[in-house]
Amino acid sequence: MSDSTRFSLSHWPRPLQWLALILLAGSAGQLLKHADLPAGQFIGPMLVAIGFGVSGARIRIHRQAFRLGQGCIGLLAAHSMTLAVLEAMADSWHLMLFATVLTVALSSVVGLAMVRFGGIQASTAAWGTSPGAASAMVAMADDFGADGRVVATMQYVRVVCVVVIGALVSHVLEAPASGGAQHAVTATQHSLDLVSLGLTLATVVVGVVLGARVPAGALLVPLLIGGALQLSGLLHITLPAWLLATAYGAIGCYVGLRFDRPTVLYVWKRLPVMILSAMSLIALCAASAWLLAKWLGLDFLSVYLATSPGGLDTMAIIAVDTHSDVGLVLAMQTLRLLAVIFTGAYFARLVIRFARQD
Repeated sequence: MSDSTRFSLSHWPRPLQWLALILLAGSAGQLLKHADLPAGQFIGPMLVAIGFGVSGARIRIHRQAFRLGQGCIGLLAAHSMTLAVLEAMADSWHLMLFATVLTVALSSVVGLAMVRFGGIQASTAAWGTSPGAASAMVAMADDFGADGRVVATMQYVRVVCVVVIGALVSHVLEAPASGGAQHAVTATQHSLDLVSLGLTLATVVVGVVLGARVPAGALLVPLLIGGALQLSGLLHITLPAWLLATAYGAIGCYVGLRFDRPTVLYVWKRLPVMILSAMSLIALCAASAWLLAKWLGLDFLSVYLATSPGGLDTMAIIAVDTHSDVGLVLAMQTLRLLAVIFTGAYFARLVIRFARQD
């Protein structure tokens, strides 16, 4: 009996496969969360699901569960659309618009380099290097036909690099970052408001249904509806820890279960290229932040955190702990997130077009 047959899950009863996946994925997500790993509640379930997929598991996450997970992530993004953030956008719109366009352009350049020198498919490289919320890019990549498995790997390799380097930079330039400010910048609620929770869940469901025929609509429509309702005062977005963990777990398992042995081998061979591309994008954004800080007379750390490619919540936490300009960081990160979500498909097509011309 070969090793691949001996450790195959294909002969396990489906209920047992589901039970093992839920227990192991949930445990892995919580373990990585407590280890303060960025997006640990997504990465843990995804890694467990990859192991199940490679081992021949026959279970799959229903696409509607995946879409509802996207809707929760859309509301998480909508939670950052406060009046204070909008006021900061209005005050520094020219700076943020320029920095957003520059960051998206730099990510496209890195994507093209990955196509030419890294052997990554053009559509996958375009979405994998997009500097938006990682889970949002994975969801949109899947909707637009890119390989969501490889995109997820590229996005979360960059997330880890961004957070580690961001913490190191903040340590050198100011006070070291810690997790103590997390409660100020997250939508997670510790005191459960059942009415707000019910309205939040209803917004997710309605948004997902209305976005059924819209590209990436399961994320975009709840984001727009939730943002509008929150700004109008009609909705207090309430996302308990268990709900976010379920949403991240559903997306992670949906992506992970689609991995097989050839895909894992493909990703492993290209992992050094993915790390190099992430570091290149971070370095380019840091250089642009230095120029912007000099040009506008702002402190480098605030502009660096504001232009860092990804990790809105984490960059905001570091900004709070280092007494940086939190409004600028949140506003610019939010603007870029929205810009990438709404223009991601266009820039992905540009990368694909230029790659074909080469």
